[in-house]
Amino acid sequence: MDRIWLDVPFDEKDKAKAAGAKWDPAAKQWYAPQKGIRGLAVWKALPPLPEVLPGEDRTFGGKALFVDMVPQSCWFTNVRSCVEKRDWERIRRIAMSRAGNVCEICGTGTNAKNKIGMEVHERWDYVLDTRTQVLKRLICLCTSCHEATHFGFAQIKGAEAEAITHLRQVNGWSEKMTQSHIADATQLWRYRSMATWNLDLSILTDAGVTLRKPPDAAVRRDVAKRKTWEVRY
Repeated sequence: MDRIWLDVPFDEKDKAKAAGAKWDPAAKQWYAPQKGIRGLAVWKALPPLPEVLPGEDRTFGGKALFVDMVPQSCWFTNVRSCVEKRDWERIRRIAMSRAGNVCEICGTGTNAKNKIGMEVHERWDYVLDTRTQVLKRLICLCTSCHEATHFGFAQIKGAEAEAITHLRQVNGWSEKMTQSHIADATQLWRYRSMATWNLDLSILTDAGVTLRKPPDAAVRRDVAKRKTWEVRY
């Protein structure tokens, strides 16, 4: 079959499917038969991104599982909120495909029964001299590793115990080691949250990805507080 690949955002998949799009489970991408492209042209795939983004450090953070909470002052400056939905599909696809669609930390694959999927996590470097939050790497994580990494959000969702258990199991840590690590990570998060950070997404822009301007820092703080309250209550 002659296929035309599509970049279909997750929240538009039903609309694309109704217009004739087909899902390729092996490629994990939507496509259109040649004759059906007219109704699906809006999702025609953009040129693929390089497997390794320009300047990306694929070793940054290693393969360890650690709590890596994004400072509250940086909420809503994640990659997904700073790029168009179709660009996010391209970014997500390269991160997952180069990892073989398995978690780069624990090696787990997708398990629908246990509600384990593959997700893209951003690893950031925080440069104190310039107060710059620099995107260094994209890594494919399973749902459990991603939740443990964003431990603060796991707490808000009521999944703290599961996140702690996963941290211990993957790292072979004792309860004391795990709690010490979480305490250190939380202290670092609080310190970083006091600053307003510049955003450096050059590994994306140098690959030809167009960015959307993120909200101002003051607005992000207000939204972050509101979202935290909505999730908690």
